[in-house]
Amino acid sequence: MTTPLYTPLADAVTALRQDGYALLQPEDVATLAGLPLAALDALIPSWDALEPDQYLKDGGRYRRRRHSCFVQDGGQLTQTPHRAHWQPLEYNALHGGMHRLFAPVQPATVAQPAWPALIAAIGQLCSAARRTSAPWYVEAHQFRIDTTDGIGRPTPEGAHRDGVDFVAVILIARDGIKGGETRVFEADGPNGKRFTMTAPWTMLLLDDATVIHESTPIQPLAQHGHRDTLVLTWRAGAFQGQETSP
Repeated sequence: MTTPLYTPLADAVTALRQDGYALLQPEDVATLAGLPLAALDALIPSWDALEPDQYLKDGGRYRRRRHSCFVQDGGQLTQTPHRAHWQPLEYNALHGGMHRLFAPVQPATVAQPAWPALIAAIGQLCSAARRTSAPWYVEAHQFRIDTTDGIGRPTPEGAHRDGVDFVAVILIARDGIKGGETRVFEADGPNGKRFTMTAPWTMLLLDDATVIHESTPIQPLAQHGHRDTLVLTWRAGAFQGQETSP
């Protein structure tokens, strides 16, 4: 298991601009959100209420999720009417081109103070990195990858970009598993990093234009295990596929 090399919070904007990613330790994520870690932990039980992903083309049963959308204007986060998640084949060769309507994030989760505080704080860091004050179109995905099938695939599409401006991958839990290594590569170069996020609220923040990323499959250490993450994306202008949504 490769130990992460964390980015100091004060250097996160510079790291995003220069390296295409920043890796923050949990305490710095809490500081960024302006909350104690205990307030973030109040969100964790909601991962036990995710719904099966019915769209997996590999026939797997290993992914559960919820998905909701928001518009961020400065520090203000506003939830939009529920809508499908869409990516072009260019960015997701496995599931691109499909309007995938997932169960929404539960209202009680969105109502937790930590939810808007965390998302808005990360979005403002993205604004600083991009030197913009324009609104962001934010998608939030709660994921649970489990070992129901003996192996779970956090990124069944492989190493990829998401077709947005910024992506945050936040570890929520690792329970009874091995694997799940995170890999980040230059989109147009030879360099890459690999590490395993183990502590809840560790966050990888990516400039989606300059790096590609993936997480390796997980396997159970005993009978069963799972890996929970919160994946957030910020996109300028519109939600991806908004012009093609039904």
